[in-house]
Amino acid sequence: MSERLRGRRLSTATIARFHTYSRVLERLINDGRRTVSSVQLGRLSATSAALVRSDLFTLGFGGTRGVGYETDKLLERIVDVLGLERVREVVVVGAGRLGLAIASYLTQGVRGLKITALYDIDPAKVGSEVAGIAIRSGDGLGREALADVLAVVATPASSAQHVVDQLVAAGVRSILNFAPTGLAVPPDVTVRSVDLAGELYVLSFLQDHHDGPT
Repeated sequence: MSERLRGRRLSTATIARFHTYSRVLERLINDGRRTVSSVQLGRLSATSAALVRSDLFTLGFGGTRGVGYETDKLLERIVDVLGLERVREVVVVGAGRLGLAIASYLTQGVRGLKITALYDIDPAKVGSEVAGIAIRSGDGLGREALADVLAVVATPASSAQHVVDQLVAAGVRSILNFAPTGLAVPPDVTVRSVDLAGELYVLSFLQDHHDGPT
């Protein structure tokens, strides 16, 4: 991490925008674009040009008036700040439809992420493969060595807490939870939860009560 960012904590919203910028920049580079303006990057990232300029100023990265930002150098800078040059191992617990979809997605060359294991407690699934990843037994998950591994929980709500307890015992400190339930974890463990149904309910409500642009 650069001296400019050393000692500063980026908000989760800012980190998410940087990741979006990186994906946009990759597409632009693949299309042969050598420069991009803050207006263009903001439009393609569904944010404002002013916020783009503010975010990139945080990186210590400036553009050239009338030209914009060099796409390859900006991508390199963002990759360095986000640590995407380092490949993080990911394990998925739960080989239902959602877990299988996540596992399949992670085998498609996602920058900085590599799925290394998929777990389930169903004996009928254990031993089968998904995109070259063998499904392992979730029994005894807590005895695995999973320090410095990112974990995805895609189990029913009824078993999510037990799974998380096992993951914590195995050394996991970062968990992405798709189970529709709250989870209790130690203070040094980070959990981010994604409630797919909840997000759709929000969209449904907004659609029913949308009176025009706000």
